[in-house]
Amino acid sequence: MAMRAIWKGHVRFSLVTIPIRVYNAVDTAQTIRFNQLHAEDHGRIGYDKRCKKCGEIVKNEEIVKGYEYEPDQYVIIENEDLEKIKLRTTRVIEIEGFVDAEEVHPTLYDAPYFVGPDGTVAAKTYALFGQALRETGKLGIGRVVLRDREDVVMVGAHGDGLILYKLRTPDALRRIEDVPQLEEQEPDREQLDLATNLIESMTTSLDDIELKDRYQEAVREMIQAKVEGEEVVTATEEEPKVIDIMDALKKSIEQARGERKPMKKAESKKAAGKKAKKGKKAGKAKKARQSKKAKKARKVA
Repeated sequence: MAMRAIWKGHVRFSLVTIPIRVYNAVDTAQTIRFNQLHAEDHGRIGYDKRCKKCGEIVKNEEIVKGYEYEPDQYVIIENEDLEKIKLRTTRVIEIEGFVDAEEVHPTLYDAPYFVGPDGTVAAKTYALFGQALRETGKLGIGRVVLRDREDVVMVGAHGDGLILYKLRTPDALRRIEDVPQLEEQEPDREQLDLATNLIESMTTSLDDIELKDRYQEAVREMIQAKVEGEEVVTATEEEPKVIDIMDALKKSIEQARGERKPMKKAESKKAAGKKAKKGKKAGKAKKARQSKKAKKARKVA
């Protein structure tokens, strides 16, 4: 199924301009959604837009945007007023500079979007830009207006194409220091050593971890069972028991080691040579024994 672009414009850095289209990277169709129904006759529940002042149901064309600048005091904003705001970022992603990925903290990452070339003429310059980003390992930082708001965005190489991330501004994040019960505590050295040992023993690759929404799959199976008239089996999960941290760490390390496949140690050249010599000597001794037996058999005959 072909993707539909949600934005069309240009990405520009210095004097280079590339016509592009932006696409949603997240497949929202995979999310299970429920309808609200009337329990008596299973009719769908409608969502009436009702005025809280007069109680009347209003149509979409009767609704305007208003900003509350004082309690119950609104200034009305028309679509024409928004269109008068002339920002270059409404049609151009202006790259202000290039940075290393390590400079962008993970908490600043927001929604991802795919970026594609807009037309065959743009494809060549688009491919050139993508390859330059791959070889330098840099990410372009710029701004764009998507869905009535300007966002700081980051453009980088992704597979054979480009990916765009909306970025949160640092002032939009709350402070980690405001999280309750973050008092400074000096960890016990023995416990810390065991904890780091456990982390190292559980270290793996992201490719080896199954990343999928198991809850959505369970919901789909439950829905299918009800459609087919089957009984839905309830799985109960026991509350985890809290045990002593030292016991928990030690048992966890033993369990992690037990689940790992033992690795064969590589033999050194010296050990391999000794083993070969030993094999040759054993072979010669075997041949000598066989020769003696043959001579003895001939004498008896």
